[in-house]
Amino acid sequence: MHTKEKCCCCSFENVKETTDWLLSRTRHRPKIAVVCGSGLGILADGVTNKQTFSYEDIPNFPVSTVPGHEGRLVFGYVKDKACVFMQGRVHLYEGYTLCKVTYPVRIFKLMGVETIIVTNASGGLCEDYKVGDIMIIKDHINLPGFAGQHPLCGPNDERFGIRFPCMSDAYSKDLRKLALSVGSDLGYSNFIREGVYCMVSGPNFETIAEARMLHILGSDSVGMSTVPEVTVAKHAGLRVLGISLITNKVSLDYSREEKANHEEVLETGQMRAEMLQKLLQTLISRYDQLDSNQMESLNSH
Repeated sequence: MHTKEKCCCCSFENVKETTDWLLSRTRHRPKIAVVCGSGLGILADGVTNKQTFSYEDIPNFPVSTVPGHEGRLVFGYVKDKACVFMQGRVHLYEGYTLCKVTYPVRIFKLMGVETIIVTNASGGLCEDYKVGDIMIIKDHINLPGFAGQHPLCGPNDERFGIRFPCMSDAYSKDLRKLALSVGSDLGYSNFIREGVYCMVSGPNFETIAEARMLHILGSDSVGMSTVPEVTVAKHAGLRVLGISLITNKVSLDYSREEKANHEEVLETGQMRAEMLQKLLQTLISRYDQLDSNQMESLNSH
């Protein structure tokens, strides 16, 4: 039988301790959080009035161990919007529990964050996708979750969210529409997609047979992150936008000689990062349109 004393280090009390530590050291009160994927730490470079904390210095905070993940929490403003950026995340394959992988999301919730934007580098499964494409995530497949590796397993704390959260609308339709509209305005329409992301645990890249299976299941891209954070964000009542940068083509053909590697992932991240940064900055600057559009919709009924 589970008891609160047997809970892991991700208890409400631990999360509150970390949150209070941060709130006591910064005047920033972010409403938007951005998780920067592999090679995408540049997304935080445009922040003004910046204040940075190393993960190693934050009580109870998980520390990134993978190249391309700087391991810093960056507070500041994008235009006039208070934001916090995670320059680097942690993963299941690093040896962390999924409770610890998603620990920062719960901190953001207690800090007053309302929207989280999760970015990642992923492999393209859809034959139409090209390296460098930006995919707005409309849905996901949680393969580790099917195997019992799930961030919400164990006792549920109602202060974080309900026992059985609905995931059919995990990715905000309004945020997706806004992202596609911003992309069109910036002239990015020829390389912006909308698709389904599949999470595998990693750390190896997929075999050809595995990639074929994921493609048959309806996955457009595959990666080793994001889904746990999205699940916990939805559990906590946050609005979610997911953006996946296609950094390599996943081989579905035994005759192909190309092999996926992490260096290619980081290089593609650097190639497209400035455009992705522009997309995020513009989207965040138009964030208020979401609430005004919802009000117009309500008034029209």
